[in-house]
Amino acid sequence: MSKILKSLMLAAFVTLAPSTQAADLKVGYVQVDKILQDAPQTAESGKKLEREFSPRSQELDRMAKQIKDLETVLDKEGLTLSEAERRNKERDVQNIKIEFQRKQRELREDINLRKNEELGSLQDRINKAVQSVSEAEGYDLVVYSGVAYASKKIDITDKVLKTLGKK
Repeated sequence: MSKILKSLMLAAFVTLAPSTQAADLKVGYVQVDKILQDAPQTAESGKKLEREFSPRSQELDRMAKQIKDLETVLDKEGLTLSEAERRNKERDVQNIKIEFQRKQRELREDINLRKNEELGSLQDRINKAVQSVSEAEGYDLVVYSGVAYASKKIDITDKVLKTLGKK
């Protein structure tokens, strides 16, 4: 009988103990998509990438104009050119188009690589800011987006954005 009583008391203790601890648990929630959109570092990163890739983008614009101009000339003079001259000009236009497409693809790939690098760096800064706010305000648990429901009173996104703005 005493074994059963001890087992029941142990079961009651095990069941009630987590609930008393959970009452003291301080939980926070962070909207990562809002932070990525509103953080000052996001705008800085975008400007940095634009400056970095602007010369190559301008070169592609010039090449596109060159292709268009050559095609216009070819259309206008196509009937007056000999067959060999017309073929040579068409081949030149085709070669420039191929070069244009190659450079365009390389630029896209390079931009994607750099965006991923910048995003990784920003994510590290966000994680540090979340950790800083969490430790400063005594949070036991902070969860990111992907949560089915989170009350506004546990949303610490604005505090994290404020911390990111100071850096």
